[in-house]
Amino acid sequence: MNETVLITGGAGFIGSHLAERLVERGRQIICLDNFDDYYPAEVKRSNLQRALSSQRVSLEEADVRDREGLRSVLGTERVRVLVHLAARPGVRPSLQDPELYLDVNVRGTLSVLAMAREFGVPRVVFASSSSVYGSIEGMAREEGTPCHPLSPYGASKVAAEALCSAYAHTGGPSVVALRFFTVYGPRQRPDMAINRFTRLIASGQEVGVHGAGHSLRDYTFISDIVDGIEAALEASLPGYHVFNLGRGQPVVLLDVIRLIEKGLEAKARIRFLPQPPGEPHLTYADIGKAGALLGYRPSVSIEEGIARYVRWFRERERFSPLSPAREGTVTVARPLASELDEQGTVPHSRQDRGL
Repeated sequence: MNETVLITGGAGFIGSHLAERLVERGRQIICLDNFDDYYPAEVKRSNLQRALSSQRVSLEEADVRDREGLRSVLGTERVRVLVHLAARPGVRPSLQDPELYLDVNVRGTLSVLAMAREFGVPRVVFASSSSVYGSIEGMAREEGTPCHPLSPYGASKVAAEALCSAYAHTGGPSVVALRFFTVYGPRQRPDMAINRFTRLIASGQEVGVHGAGHSLRDYTFISDIVDGIEAALEASLPGYHVFNLGRGQPVVLLDVIRLIEKGLEAKARIRFLPQPPGEPHLTYADIGKAGALLGYRPSVSIEEGIARYVRWFRERERFSPLSPAREGTVTVARPLASELDEQGTVPHSRQDRGL
């Protein structure tokens, strides 16, 4: 049997990009996804269209909490690395349904680790989040900054990291946990800010901005994140290790909106909203450890990254049959924008499990 990489949440934003990269490297890939109802199934499947055309990628539909489903996959393939991206995302929705977040993100991770141990998978790469840190005043460091999450989502990632550590130190696979910082780029989830703001500005709708728009996020382009994941697949790191994957350069939210305006050649109609609970003012990654041990060197600036995203948005919205409504020169995917609640987020019942 060929050695294979299994990607949970493989039809999602990050998973589909990772699959494409690994195909380019000549890897055999299994993408596992439960296709929950946040994304229409045809949109998720379109994420994988290019990768699936290579004949090196197969798709399995299963939930990470279903151990029998995982057994059926791991029992037929020799999986060398398991990249666990599947999760219930979203800070604000987790405040409304914390039980579901703990079930998917903690019990799901436990199932993945248990099956990796049962089938002798030597390496698990776990997708964690900057949300584990909570409120910070400066750079977040893996060993020096305590984890005080502000939301059940962040807490679920802390708990999942603890399980990863426990398994890695008790005869399980080696585990590399990667704390992602505000990943953006083509195929970004529709509930995330850059995707949402771009759609709203393009269609002339109001853009809800929480607080005064002065929050700072360490926006990280998808290709840089995939670089970090790819390095974690091969790094000689026995036991358990955790790394920040960010850009290391926080950007003010209003500056991001200005860059989107520039790319679209359109002006945002901003409506300021109260600051919601659960959201820190600042995310800021110290990426020194990832640089030293993984060779991680993010290269895409926020200016270049937003320009790339807007170009992709224009092409997709102009030609995609999934987005038929056209305004001016840009086709607008209206339903996702109209589903936003009064806080500017998608209701929790429609959050996606694939990152």
